[in-house]
Formats: sequence, C-alpha cells, structure tokens
Amino acid sequence: MIVPLLLLAASLTGLVAALSQPGLTDVALLAIPCALASLILLLRAWPERARGPARRPSRGRPIILDGSNIMYWRGGDPELAAVREAVDALRARGFTPGVVFDANVGYKLVGRYQNNAELGRLLGLPRDRVTVVSKGIPADQVILKAARGRGARIITNDRYRDWAEAHPEIAREGHLVRGGYRAGKLWLELDDGA
Repeated sequence: MIVPLLLLAASLTGLVAALSQPGLTDVALLAIPCALASLILLLRAWPERARGPARRPSRGRPIILDGSNIMYWRGGDPELAAVREAVDALRARGFTPGVVFDANVGYKLVGRYQNNAELGRLLGLPRDRVTVVSKGIPADQVILKAARGRGARIITNDRYRDWAEAHPEIAREGHLVRGGYRAGKLWLELDDGA
C-alpha cells in the first residue's frame, strides 16, 4: 500500500510542478499517466487493507493426516469426530495439520459428496489444508507426495507397503505415526515427547 501512495505523491508533485512552470509541459505528459496508474494501484490495494491484517501462515511443524484411515479409529462406522480430535490434539502440540481424504469420504459420512471447504469447516481447518482427492486417484499417493513436499510425518495406521519403493522415507522410524483409541481416549505414537 505504501508503494502506490509514494508513486501517487511523486506523480502529483510532478503534475503540480508542470502546471505551475510554463516550460515543464513535457513533464505533465508523463505525470498524468503516472498519477492515473498509481491511483489504480492504490485502489486495487485498498480492499486488501480493508479486510484487515493478513493471516500469518501457521509456523507449526507440518503433519499430514490420513483422514480416511483415522475416521475408523473408534471402530465401527466412520466418523469425522475422530479426525477432528486428532487435528485438535496435534494443534495443541504445535503441529500444523493437513488432512487428505479419499474421494468417497462424504458418501461414507453423510451419504453425499463433500468437498474441501465443507470438511475443512467441520474440522476447523482452512480449506487449503483439507484435500478430498479426485475420483480414481489414490489418496495414498497424494498423502505421500504432500508429506514429502512439506518434510512432514504422516498420521495413519496404514503401512503404505505398495508405495515403499517410490517412497523409501516411509521405512524411516517415526515417519508414519500410528494412533487410535484406548479406553475412549486418543493416543498417538509421536516420538517427540508430545
């Protein structure tokens, strides 16, 4: 926002100088388009400022949750509450969770398709941290790529044996974090004392 203001001030100064001094008419030819361009930049920047300060990206340690695996941790029917509890527990421990689901997650939970935004709202996460993979794409592949790209561990009870050759990092101790419920309480095998 400061740059457009400075450009506008400089352009207006040049325009005033050109209008007040008869020999500087050429400066006016340059100052008028510059003033208009800086005004446009200023107006385009204004709505961003009106929305308030930008959210700072979370600085927690990234971690990827296999949502379609975790939703079965309580046994029986799939439920999003188990995923939400895992997300909340990880946030409390300083992690920045991202969740990946199979394409059919909405049908399993509520009998209809649910997208990233809907599931994100239910999990208390921004939609850019929730992924519902497209039909026909294996969620495992997306989970492993996301974890590799972010240097993150994965919360799951899946061992990803079919992907071991392409993703040798899954054999590294602590990369795949197991979890579940004991006596109704969530547990996670995090090796960092958390």
